[in-house]
Amino acid sequence: MKRVIAIAERTAFASLKLLVALNVLFFLSFMVIALLAAGKARAETPVCAGADMLSALQKDDPAAYRKIETEAAATPNGKGLLWKLEKAGERPSFLFGTMHMTDPRVTTLPPAAQKAFDAADTVVIETTEVLDKQKMMAAFLKEPELMMFTDSTTLSSLLSPDDAAAANKALDARGIPPASVAKMKPWMLSTMVALPACELARQTGGTPVLDIKLAEDAKASGKAVDGLETVADQLRAMASLPLAFHMKGLVDTLKLGNRVNDVNETMIVLYQRGDIGMLWPLFRAVLPGGEDDSAGYAAFEETMITRRNKVMIDHARPILAKGNAFMAVGALHLPGAEGLVEDFRKAGYTVTAVD
Repeated sequence: MKRVIAIAERTAFASLKLLVALNVLFFLSFMVIALLAAGKARAETPVCAGADMLSALQKDDPAAYRKIETEAAATPNGKGLLWKLEKAGERPSFLFGTMHMTDPRVTTLPPAAQKAFDAADTVVIETTEVLDKQKMMAAFLKEPELMMFTDSTTLSSLLSPDDAAAANKALDARGIPPASVAKMKPWMLSTMVALPACELARQTGGTPVLDIKLAEDAKASGKAVDGLETVADQLRAMASLPLAFHMKGLVDTLKLGNRVNDVNETMIVLYQRGDIGMLWPLFRAVLPGGEDDSAGYAAFEETMITRRNKVMIDHARPILAKGNAFMAVGALHLPGAEGLVEDFRKAGYTVTAVD
């Protein structure tokens, strides 16, 4: 029985890795909602349900849990969501790690972060184009091949009959007609099935993810709002990864089934604790071995996190030079030797964790 549980946990954590990977791009959820806006909306928001899988792992396999904790502790800047940025001649600014969800536990800022946000003159998010639906749709339409198959290919043609049936079932459960997404690239479909029904319903109902909420609150209070990237930049980066990588990720997520609720609950628990550095060590420890899989996720991390971090630093410098900014980006961009915290230090900033 214990072996069966362990196998189930491996499958769950494999999908968790994909879910966190997708969470690197906060505009993904917004884009999916925009494309489904004409679809049938749910009358009621389903109740969110999920268990913290880390607690189960700690109980069932304490040695594995301790190993993950040890590796996480060795991750540079792996603990903490709020960081103070200081540089001679500039007023201090703050760097905050977000989670691109609508859950109230996520969208309610910790006291220190709320204080920094309230006092800021400028709020910076990954891309401000998500605040303008016309700009978003224009970006999509300029390069439709980044999101859709423009030839005769369909998602079902790339899936086995069993996986195609699982995809249709997952979409139906979320009120999404399978025919409406038949031409979407696999990473877009992964976003849809990776979101719990409650989260998707909140977003289709107009509840903003944390990043958009911060930008909207900033505008309402008269703050300046700026961005670090364009939607096209993010789309091109995601589309540059091999199709086989995206298809494997989609199939892994489909295999998770209803346990997506547990996966997302685990992500939220880690986020609330500020244990961002625990995510990748957790994946490496529990994923089944395989060079192809490791190479695929290494490529993802390089393309979607490390390279984008360098761009964010370059675009952030002139904004931070004005002083008193609150910069909010996906929390996965913060930790590690190539993370934003370390990159800002290399750029001449004193960076300090704020409780």
